[in-house]
Amino acid sequence: MIDKRTLEFVLTDQQEELESRSHEMLCQRMEKSMIDLESTQAQVVIGVRRSGKSTLCYQAVQGRNEKYAYVDFDDERLAGIGADQLNDVLEVLYKIRGDFQYLFLDEIQNVDGWHLFVNRMLRRKMHIIVTGSNAKLLSGELATHLSGRNREIPLYPFSFGEFCVMKMVDAEKRTTKAEAMRRAAFDEYLKQGGFPELLNIKDNKSYVNSLVENILKRDIEQRYRIAYRAAFEQMTRHLLNVVPTVAVVKDLAQLFQIRSENTVKNYVNYLKQAFVLIGIQKYSHKSRMRMVQEKLYAVDVAMMDQREYAFSGENLGFRLETIVAIHLIRRCRMDGNDVYYYSDRSGECDFIVCKGNRVIQAIQVSYDISAGKTRRREMGGLLLAARHTGCDNLLLLTDHESGEVEESGYRIRIQPVYEWSLEIMHMVG
Repeated sequence: MIDKRTLEFVLTDQQEELESRSHEMLCQRMEKSMIDLESTQAQVVIGVRRSGKSTLCYQAVQGRNEKYAYVDFDDERLAGIGADQLNDVLEVLYKIRGDFQYLFLDEIQNVDGWHLFVNRMLRRKMHIIVTGSNAKLLSGELATHLSGRNREIPLYPFSFGEFCVMKMVDAEKRTTKAEAMRRAAFDEYLKQGGFPELLNIKDNKSYVNSLVENILKRDIEQRYRIAYRAAFEQMTRHLLNVVPTVAVVKDLAQLFQIRSENTVKNYVNYLKQAFVLIGIQKYSHKSRMRMVQEKLYAVDVAMMDQREYAFSGENLGFRLETIVAIHLIRRCRMDGNDVYYYSDRSGECDFIVCKGNRVIQAIQVSYDISAGKTRRREMGGLLLAARHTGCDNLLLLTDHESGEVEESGYRIRIQPVYEWSLEIMHMVG
């Protein structure tokens, strides 16, 4: 039990720390437009740790110039606090902040029974913003107890466009110098990834390793009481080393000597719920087929090799595909579209973008298509998708090549990923 005097010290510290950020250069995230502070629904921002959720919400409430209160439940001084003390928290917030109608609750999933408090605040017409880094805990509780009184906003690490903003790289000017600066920035982004704090940290490996370990031990192992922790951690490292990949549960169970395939399936789901991994389903008109053979990606390329025991190296093709996957998922979720991959015995296509049941684009990703064999394979994947889906909007994304070609009666546009990723705000939907 935390006494109210201690709560006052902690919450005052937290408020001061958050508001000290007003002098920093903060990137305007495109998800900010999705936060509706006038809504009677709880605004729920979810995503991997250190992706900028707190900063996004701070920008949203600060932009309204309204008085708000803030609590960070990831603070070790609030460890163990339960729902029975949330009213004490509210009382202390009123004492130090006065009257307010906007309440910002950070990493709320750390408090068991939090949904009851949030529901009560909503009934009192309080405007609520909450963040969390566990999709199941948030979505499950929200669906069960808030009965639709919530709006879910997923946030990912920086896009390349946001990375350019923070690096002060001009994303629009059409000059030789500006183009060269964008190319150089993308080469850096391709290797470093988009976690905001990595912009100011030299020891990337130590940072990412600590982040992954924190997620595994705090957000997964403790919360889900993982029995085979060593096997779980080894499996996680393996998956991050080999993504993008279609995970075969039976093979993983044998490789890490886990008796139950269901346990392996749960482990993979925990990693997805904590946003370490992102899944893309296989394209099919049959629901059953879409539920199997999910393709897994790391939430950011930094997790692919900036860790201990990482042997993935600089596989630039896989890194490029991962960047495209996350950019597509992010954009399509905002537009209400869906992303799949296509695969059959004769070949595969990396991404299929659907609006409802209509395919609106097929995308293939290849770092370098200068070799004839590679070029034919990548073009073949697009043509395969076109014939089976009826889509003629075909895009081949590369590291540097651009142009347009005619193949088998189809027009295929070729574009560098760095250029495409800056246009993606307008290209889908």
